[in-house]
Amino acid sequence: MTTSRLSDIRIHVRFKLSALWSALMFCYVYGDYFGLYVPGKLKGMLAGEGPVGPVSEASLVMTALLLALPGLMVFLSLALSARLCRWANIVLGLFYAVVMLVTMPGAWWFYITLGVIEVALSLLIAICAW
Repeated sequence: MTTSRLSDIRIHVRFKLSALWSALMFCYVYGDYFGLYVPGKLKGMLAGEGPVGPVSEASLVMTALLLALPGLMVFLSLALSARLCRWANIVLGLFYAVVMLVTMPGAWWFYITLGVIEVALSLLIAICAW
């Protein structure tokens, strides 16, 4: 007999970590996308203003690395050895929580809302890995 009712299943912590990194990435993408609607943002981008000052090859590489790591963690949470997985998730989870806390002051409310969610997800990543 087949049932269509939901039932609780035990989900391995690695799948939880991967899903948390995925959720975090969606929040990052939406935050950056919605940020394009802030008046003057596109004008500043066209004038060469970046997230931390004037746009340069180096600033774009650093920004790319900063944003690529969470995306890579979606996979690495499933693929790394247990010990490395644990510490990578704890360290990077805490790091990205701090990054968000540093970038939130003075931001628009949509960014703060997503930032609070991102901090919670980042801390949950570290807690789950612990």
